[in-house]
Amino acid sequence: MIYSCFDIGGTAIKFGLIDETGRFRKKGSLPTEAQTEGGPGIVHKVCSLIHRQLTDHPLEGIGLSTAGIVDTERGSIDYALSIPGYTGTDWKGILEKEFHLPCIVENDTNCAALGEWWLGAGRDMASLFAVTVGTSIGGAFIENGHILHGASRAAGEIAYMRVPAGRLHDVASATYLCRKTARQKAADPEKVDGHKVFQFVRQGDASALAALDAFCQNLADGLANIACLCNPDGIVLGGGIMAQEAILRPRLEQALAARLPKMMLPPKGLAFAQRQNDAGMLGALYLLQQKK
Repeated sequence: MIYSCFDIGGTAIKFGLIDETGRFRKKGSLPTEAQTEGGPGIVHKVCSLIHRQLTDHPLEGIGLSTAGIVDTERGSIDYALSIPGYTGTDWKGILEKEFHLPCIVENDTNCAALGEWWLGAGRDMASLFAVTVGTSIGGAFIENGHILHGASRAAGEIAYMRVPAGRLHDVASATYLCRKTARQKAADPEKVDGHKVFQFVRQGDASALAALDAFCQNLADGLANIACLCNPDGIVLGGGIMAQEAILRPRLEQALAARLPKMMLPPKGLAFAQRQNDAGMLGALYLLQQKK
């Protein structure tokens, strides 16, 4: 059985043909072109891809992991800040009418968390809280394969969480780390990305190390709040900069241990995401199979 799964973001649309065990038969990506083509352009690209996939493979269903706040019952986009013309897109209605296949739609952070729980860093955890650190910072709580959505489907939106330094969006994102490093070094912020920051850190650059320490302390404040509120088996950390596990793990573990008594720490500790760009599509597949 082959399923068509997508992960739709503001920059790229990732797509894959995946069997029921989570093994990818094919995968690829193409630019979203969100600012020029908007929501209707994304719908056209996804439908065109599915039509091409169907010429080679019979499909059992379609799973969409997508940016935005999602009405999972209706399979539509309630709100999308970063993609013009995307709010209100009725994905489930469009795709089921066009292809006569079962379809599920879920928020991308929730799907990525579920993918890590099913086949990634959270495989041995009954419950986990996943934190994605990127342009902003997001989160999702998974317990026994179920996503906590909340009353308005905004559970896990930790970007708005307040810590001593401010909102997590402002003080614990990759954007914050890069900009703070640039300020510390009096450098052009457009030329300091995550790769550059960790290059400075590995060179022992004092300014970059100070910025990294501030970032880790702020993130640890958020992780401590999460541990107290949700009491998960573990916390899974994802996003591009979390590939720097060797540098980040000891700093974050030390900062978290300094904030909480041992009994309040997640029993399985911090884990770093394993499925990376595939996690969202795997989470969508898991939901699709549960629906079936």
